[in-house]
Amino acid sequence: MWVWAVLLSFIYCYQVCADYRDPHCDGKQVIVHLFEWKWTDIADECERFLSKKQFCGVQVSPPNEHVMVGDRPWWERYQPVSYKLHSRGGTEAEFRDMVTRCKNVGVRVYVDAVVNHMAGLGRIGTGTAGSRFNSSNFDFPGVPYSRQHFNSRDKCPSGSGGVDDYSNPNNVRNCFLVGLTDLDQTQEYVRNKIAEYFNHCIDMGVAGFRVDASKHMWPGDLKAIEDRVKDVPEGGRPFFYHEVIDQNDGAVRVNEYYELGYVTEFRYCQKIAYGIHNFGELNNMYVPSWGMSDPSHAFVFVDNHDNQRGHGGGGNLITHKTPRDYKMAVAFTLAYNYGFTRVMSSYYFHSSDEGPPHNSDYSAKDVTINADGTCGNGWVCEHRWNPIANMVAFRNAVAGTGINHWINQNDEISFARGHKGFFAMAKQGHMDATLQTGLPPGEYCDLVSDCNKKITVNSGGNARIVIDNSAEPILAFIVGGPTGPGDRFFFHPTATTPEPESTTSQGLGNLSTISTPTSSIAAGNGEGERTVILIERVTKNGENLFIDGGIDHDHRQGCSRDVGTSPCAIPIKHKTEPSFYAAYDAWKKGDNYLDWYGAEAGQGSYLGTPASGSPAVWTTNDQNRREYNPLNTYGPHYWLLDVMMDCSKTESGWFEFKYKINNQWEGQVHGPKCGNPPYSSKNHMAKCGAKNVFHQSGQCEILDI
Repeated sequence: MWVWAVLLSFIYCYQVCADYRDPHCDGKQVIVHLFEWKWTDIADECERFLSKKQFCGVQVSPPNEHVMVGDRPWWERYQPVSYKLHSRGGTEAEFRDMVTRCKNVGVRVYVDAVVNHMAGLGRIGTGTAGSRFNSSNFDFPGVPYSRQHFNSRDKCPSGSGGVDDYSNPNNVRNCFLVGLTDLDQTQEYVRNKIAEYFNHCIDMGVAGFRVDASKHMWPGDLKAIEDRVKDVPEGGRPFFYHEVIDQNDGAVRVNEYYELGYVTEFRYCQKIAYGIHNFGELNNMYVPSWGMSDPSHAFVFVDNHDNQRGHGGGGNLITHKTPRDYKMAVAFTLAYNYGFTRVMSSYYFHSSDEGPPHNSDYSAKDVTINADGTCGNGWVCEHRWNPIANMVAFRNAVAGTGINHWINQNDEISFARGHKGFFAMAKQGHMDATLQTGLPPGEYCDLVSDCNKKITVNSGGNARIVIDNSAEPILAFIVGGPTGPGDRFFFHPTATTPEPESTTSQGLGNLSTISTPTSSIAAGNGEGERTVILIERVTKNGENLFIDGGIDHDHRQGCSRDVGTSPCAIPIKHKTEPSFYAAYDAWKKGDNYLDWYGAEAGQGSYLGTPASGSPAVWTTNDQNRREYNPLNTYGPHYWLLDVMMDCSKTESGWFEFKYKINNQWEGQVHGPKCGNPPYSSKNHMAKCGAKNVFHQSGQCEILDI
């Protein structure tokens, strides 16, 4: 019976804990904390940068109503007045809009939740949403909470009533932390109010929560609250990560919170600082004997908003104030295989209390973006620094792999992540060595330098690794990564993308070498005929469908990447009038051929994101929606390509194609072929001058337009 009880307990914990550790962002691995950013600025950053750089999500500062203190220090956000969503970050309407806009481009929002306490003793006044409060009387009518909802004095073993003995868990969890009015989470009413706050956020699209001061709450009480929180709309439990400052200096341990989600691993901040100052320390970043969280529960970061100011386990850390060391620390963290990662985005400060850059009324200043991509108005924006921003793609690409070919000597470190990525770093700023990368042969580009540096891996997996940048002495590349200047700044993950059937023997080269004439239809010998493709494919927010095709290399000889002369490419011409979808309008410009090589030279990009082929647009048959198109008589989720095509370049009126979602090819094509194409193909076959409809069930039909 004992064995079965242990087994059942393990199974339960595995299922529940794994659920709370799902960030709901399609496998992406990196969160950014946009500390003290306004909701309007965060929404813009999701659309213009975070989504393009493959960030999983953004942690936002506490959105709840809070006190307003004197010259408005940052920590006023951590003294709640109510759970109304009106704070220095913006209004509830602005918060909702931010969450929606970020989610629409594949970036999830995680709320920094302050539920251990309310405002500090001695504070009386009006909160940011207009709620009156009197913390000395434990009166917070905006919730409402009153004296009965807070821990009573007799539960606290300290003489002062405050947390002052970290060797005693009752002191840590039942006393007032730095004079903050401590909620009693054993009470059903308090649990329900906190869960209502979480559920309200989830209803708006929030995917999870960073729980502030979890160390000062009993794990059983937190579990009771999490049990009351609803699933996210996509299915599954919300993402939770808990602030537990465990540096082997007290009775509370991180593993007490494993059942509740991820746990912040503050010892990693110390370890990475030691490692950057002395590369030899990088050999032992995860040390179980230190009591560090196991890799499957560790939430790791180089610094956070607290400890970069010397609070919350601060001191002897690396921050943005030493940029070179900081870039190396974060780049290594994103390359290494320990924990789930968050990067910090700060503002410049002189005193540890100083609030965000502000206007004369203490409202936060806008985050302005300079021409070089850096931030102005006093915002640091470390997340935009190349060795940080571009390493997000590395972390995503190598997820689930181990470390191979580890070398750490002479202030130079290098290692492979499985067969998917390779990382190197030189403390002195220079490195020149031939190393085993573990990667397939081919030409790769360095992510950190925005592809300004190329690396050739030979048939044995070896490559000459050269670092000659003292300011950013880091190099990294991945299988399926960007291939050249056309992909230089923003790119989609392609590490596990299969090659299309038509290019298996050709290989994909640098897209910047493709030439494009000015008029596609004029380049052919025949007249253009209207040709339509409708593909039923249910997609997620942030996903777009592109079509590549023409005549397969196996069927027609002499094909090349030069689409202007290649016999496999077919001239097309998109309609010029604008649609409801700005990205589609941008991507169709300069797209003059249906071919197998993705974006053509000169083809338009949207917010820095290049096309992956000929763009299709999402349509529905619902006439009340702006996406309605009369060619779609079937339902929602039909992606449309509507072009004039030079049928003389087809094969007896037939051509082939496959589609991509962003940069990922669809799987093997199965199902019946429609009509009577003149030859067999592993790709879809469609007819020039007709309406070709491909249903998700595998059925297809060819109709007159």
